[in-house]
Amino acid sequence: MLEEWMARWARRHAARIAAWRGGGRAYVGRFAPSPTGPLHHGSLVAALASYLDARAHGGQWLLRIEDLDTPREVPGAAQAILDTLAACGLVADQPVLWQSRRLDAYQAAFDTLAARGEVYPCACTRKEVADSLLSQRERAHGRELVYPGTCRHGLASGRAPRAWRVRVPEEAIVFDDLLQGPQRQDLAREVGDFVIKRADGPWAYQLAVVVDDGAAGVTHVVRGADLLDSTPRQILLQRLLGLPAPVHAHVDVATNAQGEKLSKQTGAIGVEPEEAPAALARAADFLLARHG
Repeated sequence: MLEEWMARWARRHAARIAAWRGGGRAYVGRFAPSPTGPLHHGSLVAALASYLDARAHGGQWLLRIEDLDTPREVPGAAQAILDTLAACGLVADQPVLWQSRRLDAYQAAFDTLAARGEVYPCACTRKEVADSLLSQRERAHGRELVYPGTCRHGLASGRAPRAWRVRVPEEAIVFDDLLQGPQRQDLAREVGDFVIKRADGPWAYQLAVVVDDGAAGVTHVVRGADLLDSTPRQILLQRLLGLPAPVHAHVDVATNAQGEKLSKQTGAIGVEPEEAPAALARAADFLLARHG
């Protein structure tokens, strides 16, 4: 069935597949789950989308386990995810990469940014950031808190850093998403200086994903639309680190009956390896109905 779905995907996206030249680079895609629970329908949709796009381009498909957030990691979840993907026939072309084994690479990138004055220490708690904002409407609707730059020009006397933030320029990040269309985000107004390292040790997702994609030569990032808002931050970091920005394609997110994104928090049921063929067929039905 994978071959049939790949053929449908290739026919639907034939024009952009034919148009991509890559500047001499071969297509490299990836799927990068976090081991915070088993693979479920929503994450399987994203995995299948990235796999089909890689195969339709005649490119490589990689797997990365994003296991930096130890407190949220579920023991055994990473291997369970890999077992389910294998049962679905979604097998990577290279050995699986584990973020927990790449801490030196993240430190090197951080050091590069620090040497250029692109990052600074921040002592603010989340509550302090929220209390400093004038707009209560954003908080009431659960939107991301925009950092107001409290520590941008130095820590207050007696305060210790809780995180390190990137200095965001006063300019909009603009890019074309292959599936969601033109995108624009004014980082300074909509996000503010964002965290790339927490004081308790873990590297932030935004930095790690950029460093890993750059090292692996990833040319296309095909993932769920819930990560669309993170893309401008990653593009900024790619520019600061001199890395090429991949082509982006964000697939529609699978939701539950209440319209909430499927996740462990919203009751998503994990896929067991023995259920893989039926689960993969459901994922393909959803994906190809929306984008294929």
